Order: sequence, then C-alpha cells, then structure tokens
Amino acid sequence: MGGAAAVLGRRRGAALLGLLAALALYDACAQRLPDLSEPWDVAFVAGVLIPAAFAAVWLALPLAETRAALPLGLALTALAVALSLAGLGVLFNIAKLAALTLLGFCFLELFQVLSWVVLIAVLIPWVDAISVWRGPTDYVVSEQPGLFDRISLAFPIPGEDSSANLGPPDVLFFALFLAAAARFGLRTGWTWLGMTALLSLTLVLTASFDFAGLPALPAVCIGFLLPNADLLWRRLRDRRWS
Repeated sequence: MGGAAAVLGRRRGAALLGLLAALALYDACAQRLPDLSEPWDVAFVAGVLIPAAFAAVWLALPLAETRAALPLGLALTALAVALSLAGLGVLFNIAKLAALTLLGFCFLELFQVLSWVVLIAVLIPWVDAISVWRGPTDYVVSEQPGLFDRISLAFPIPGEDSSANLGPPDVLFFALFLAAAARFGLRTGWTWLGMTALLSLTLVLTASFDFAGLPALPAVCIGFLLPNADLLWRRLRDRRWS
C-alpha cells in the first residue's frame, strides 16, 4: 500500500481517497435524499455520478504502470467478496469499482502492441451488442437479475431503492483503454472524456426510449477510438504500432 501511495503522490492519492469516500457516503445516503422526477434522476446519474466514478479511474491511472496493480486488484477482489458476504453493500460497491479498475489496468499487459488494443476496440462492440440482445448478458439481466445486481457497478437513484448499473466488463475495458492511451502516447484526457461522455449518453438514451438496457461497451470503445482516430491512422499508415 505504501508503494502505491508513493506512485500516486500525496495530492493525487488524497484526491482518490476523498472521491471514493464521497461516493461511499452518497451510496449510504441516497435513499434519504429527495425523490426527483425521472429526467432529473437521469441527469444526475449521467452528469454527476458516472463522471465521478470514472474520475476515480483517472486518478488511479499511475498504478497501471506498476507491479502493485495485480496484487492490489486481487486483494480488493477478495475484499469485495468479503464485504458482499457481510452485507456491507455500500463498501462492496466501492470495492468493486477499485478492483475492476486495477484488474483492467493489468489486462493491458496482454496487449503488448497498440494494434491489438485497436483490434479489441473494433470487435468488442459487436460482441457486447449480441450478448445484450440474445446472449449471456440478456440471460443474466432478464433471468438472474439478482446476480447482475451483485456483480455490476451500481449508481443509486436519489430517493429511491433502485439504481442504474454498469456491468463489470464496462469498467474493466474503460480502465484498459485509458491505460492504453497513456502507455502508447495517445490523447489520454480526451479519451477519458470521450468514454465518460458516451457512457452517460448511453444512459440517457436508455431512459429516453425506455429500453430495458443498452450495451455500454460500444460507448467505451468509440470513446477510445474517436479522439485518437488521426493518431491511430497515422501509425497504421507508418506501421508504427509498438
């Protein structure tokens, strides 16, 4: 833990801990807040909660290039399981966010060249869309909603006993693509903004058209590819992918 704190730095580490504490406090108090109309609920989750949760991924980004990411990710996964078994749902949700972020950073080690990351970003949206439409995701959401609630990242609705949810792969690939942008010299800030904005837009579209759910990974993949399209094309043309 001391090594991780040193990598993050005092200010960044304090900001990350403060943000996670604020998210946990909101989770604990969400049901006691005023019950807003649906448009305001959607605006709050899309405009505040989603950016706040993924700001934690941004703040943790220096850990992606350290050996601490894997042991910390595994430790937080074990902690999340223990918190779930103990019935501590608020802390369980925060532990899930932290564990999925660090494991997403670790997955980058499987993709040693940028071309592999781009290939994954091109293929994943189609796989996710099929999974949500008629695949494993559709089965879990419709037939095993309790399981989906346990494994997904929850964004509690103010004043209600309900939440908007993102599946574990959405957080994993967000962390993976953000770390890839940093490692391969792409536009890291714009990548974070693109992925976050498109995830929020996905939620807005889901609520506006009363869909049971929309695949979120296309938002993550397009949010990675679009801000970096010219850089990726230049490297493709010059065959400089490493």
